[in-house]
Amino acid sequence: MFVIMAYDVNARRVAKVLKVSRRYLVRVQNSVFEGEITPGRLEALKHELNAIIHSDEDSVLFYVWNAGKYSSRETLGAEQVSWDEINLV
Repeated sequence: MFVIMAYDVNARRVAKVLKVSRRYLVRVQNSVFEGEITPGRLEALKHELNAIIHSDEDSVLFYVWNAGKYSSRETLGAEQVSWDEINLV
C-alpha cells in the first residue's frame, strides 16, 4: 500500500517522531512522509508513534492508498529529499 503521513506535534517530541518515521517512510517535507509500506509495518509505525505523541495536543495523519502508487507527483520549488538518500529498511 502507499501511504502519506503528516504530523503536527509539540516541539519537544519532533525529534523522536522524525527518527521513528524515517525508519518506515521517506521524508518529503519537514513533517510529511510518503512511501510503500506493508500493513504490518504500518501498524508497527502507528504503535511506535502512539507511544511518543500526546493525544491531547499532537496529531498524526495517514492517507492510505491500497490500489497502488499515486499516478503522478509534482513539486513546485525545491525538493526536500534526494531520492539517492532514501534509507529503506
